[in-house]
Amino acid sequence: MAENFDLQNFDWEAYENGMTDHSGKSKEELTALYDNTLNSIKAGEVVKGIVKGINKREVIISVGFKSDAVVPAAEFRYNEDLKVGDEVEVYVVNPEDKKGQLELSHKQARAAQSWERVNAALANEEVVKGYIKCKTKGGMIVDVLGTEAFLPGSQIDVKPIRDYDIFVGKTMEFKIVKINQEFRNVVVSHKALIEAELEAQKKEIVSKLEKGQVLEGTVKNITNYGVFIDLGGVDGLIHITDLSWGRVNDPKSIVSLDQKINVVILDFDEDKKRIALGLKQLTPHPWDTLDPNLKVGDKIKGTVAVMADYGAFVEVAPGVEGLIHVSEMSWSQHLRSANDFLKVGQEVEAVILTLDRAERKMSLGLKQLKADPWETIETKYAVGTKHTARVRNFTNFGVFVEIEEGVDGLIHISDLSWTKKIKHPNEFTQIGATIEVVVLEIDKENRRLSLGHKQLEDNPWNALEAKFAVDTLHEGKVAELTDKGAVVTLEEGVEGFCTARHLVKADKSTVAVGDVLDFKVIEFNKDAKRILLSHLRTWEAPKEEEKPAKKAKKAAAEQPTAPQIEKTTFGDIEALAALKAQLEGK
Repeated sequence: MAENFDLQNFDWEAYENGMTDHSGKSKEELTALYDNTLNSIKAGEVVKGIVKGINKREVIISVGFKSDAVVPAAEFRYNEDLKVGDEVEVYVVNPEDKKGQLELSHKQARAAQSWERVNAALANEEVVKGYIKCKTKGGMIVDVLGTEAFLPGSQIDVKPIRDYDIFVGKTMEFKIVKINQEFRNVVVSHKALIEAELEAQKKEIVSKLEKGQVLEGTVKNITNYGVFIDLGGVDGLIHITDLSWGRVNDPKSIVSLDQKINVVILDFDEDKKRIALGLKQLTPHPWDTLDPNLKVGDKIKGTVAVMADYGAFVEVAPGVEGLIHVSEMSWSQHLRSANDFLKVGQEVEAVILTLDRAERKMSLGLKQLKADPWETIETKYAVGTKHTARVRNFTNFGVFVEIEEGVDGLIHISDLSWTKKIKHPNEFTQIGATIEVVVLEIDKENRRLSLGHKQLEDNPWNALEAKFAVDTLHEGKVAELTDKGAVVTLEEGVEGFCTARHLVKADKSTVAVGDVLDFKVIEFNKDAKRILLSHLRTWEAPKEEEKPAKKAKKAAAEQPTAPQIEKTTFGDIEALAALKAQLEGK
């Protein structure tokens, strides 16, 4: 002690000889004695120490050695409750560094024994503390007992987590749920700790549920098929069809996350903990509040909600829909898709065709907003009137055309041309083309018109009768060859037919399509519109004329002599007349 130190009587010689006190002990003896009062530690050991001081950057640790160690506070980040006096494990890095300081590490101490502790925690279902280091794909990385573990996003909480960043840097309690010994992977869960507490709450809540009961809940999750509601420890589902009386395409248009809403219990399953909830049931059904004055024949406006090939559903009020069948969209009888007339979201006006409030059904019509063209068909499309039509379809026997929407007619193949022989209508016109027509006949009951095209012109066969008289000679072009003969095109587009026997050339060569030859008319039939031709008779006509004369002469020579027939006299006739009169008198 300073107060006991006698400078005047101090033995400097003894001090120089290694004596440090008056007891006569040497400096080495005193040092050894002092060392025996300290803990003996070696590098690489894990020892226990006492927290002597804490600040934001450092933690002072004493292990009973001659000096205390300074450990970075970051190594204790998993333990937010660390305080002075706490006992912690530390790893001896160096008992004495270059500066004579003791170097310890809490992180390395945890790492040295972490794998054994992690396995023990799993086996004992121990709750451990962990520090959330960072976010990763699908979850978080957590420092647990010095080992990095994976915390799946689904295991953070019982409710879906939308923002992982708010958990980074936090210390939380976890339960080790899985360890892969081969790859030394650890999976932890915070949700497992919460679920154990919630299970008891769920049983209590479910036991008190009743159908029709109205509860307040919080929107927990929104899917494309419905909304999950947190009822205070137990979840329920509002199916998309129970969100609104009207059609719902996106549940987010009705509710939003974390929104508090009132719901009604529709059904529940105590065993599976499934609870069906409803939102629309808290309001009256729209059909019950529909205008009572609405009746069949009234016009009503609405919005196209859903499209189908057979029709369109129109929402005339929230939750009240009417069907416009495709047959009620146009007076036309052609089979068409409803998408040709309407689109989803389109505002329309329609006429009420049927209204059944009990069954909550309504049918609507669009075409009824326009007059039925067949009501005035005899006036607007009288027989003999000419019109422009559009070709809609072909058949083997004619062309179907549309004069206006809802007014269709048929042009028979025989009424397309006076002169051309048409095998199929596509030789004459094409679908989508316009064609001039004349109304020939009206069938109002079956909503059909008989039309003609050739009737736009006078019948040329009256004039052709003189021009193409029998035995007249004409130049023609072979247009088509068949087994039976050839179709020949004559002047003015008139077609004739030459049989194979009459198609023989003078030089016996073969006739080909495109050949231009002389033909003689051997038959003209105006009613059948048929002209028969012969090329043979243009060069073999005299021989053909001699043959019938020779045959007739030969037949007469070979005819046997006819027996004499007794001629009847006038007297015989008078006798017969008298006999007839006598019989008539009787």
